[in-house]
Amino acid sequence: MDWQLIADSFWPLLRGGLTGTIPLALASFAIGLVLALVVALLRLSPNRLLSWIAGAYISLIRGTPLLVQLFVIFYGMPSVGILLDPWPSAIIAFSLNVGGYAAEVIRAAILSVPKGQWEAGWTVGMSPARSLRRIILPQAARVSVPPLSNTFISLVKDTSLAALILVTEMFRKAQEIATFSNEFMTVYLEAALIYWLFCTVLSTGQNVLEKRLDRYVAH
Repeated sequence: MDWQLIADSFWPLLRGGLTGTIPLALASFAIGLVLALVVALLRLSPNRLLSWIAGAYISLIRGTPLLVQLFVIFYGMPSVGILLDPWPSAIIAFSLNVGGYAAEVIRAAILSVPKGQWEAGWTVGMSPARSLRRIILPQAARVSVPPLSNTFISLVKDTSLAALILVTEMFRKAQEIATFSNEFMTVYLEAALIYWLFCTVLSTGQNVLEKRLDRYVAH
């Protein structure tokens, strides 16, 4: 084990994670959540066409590998005249992927809210849209925190795939260091350790958030 290499490469890898991996995951997750909410509402729509379109999107995303989606956007889109840089390509691919998976989480969370909550909103004169915003979504958010948190943690790890389209994030930095030093095992194990540290911190934050939200849930 080359301890000097580990010491020398730790900061470049960590910096790659803090300036590449985490921002990429945060941006993709935020956009993906907005998309997921729209898709979930369309999936619940009484309009069969809108519901079918949303269902087809979810099926397509969940039924194809993320790596393929990433390659289609970065390497495939130029063949139809759409050329994107690595970062936008990665954000689009990851956001679409999050949207497909998180949509089902949000849909299930909305359906878990008792119908009486909708009726309570109508009783006080709220429109369906206002009832959704003021009553249903806050309750659904508490239910969806655990699975959505897991989705985000998985996304942090999945961002390593962006190295394959030349996005400078932590794993891309690890590839560069490993190629230069010819110490692939050492560098990749160190990168794996940093990914694990990131995910451990995020899991701890998830537990804290769940406990805070649990205070407002009636038992």
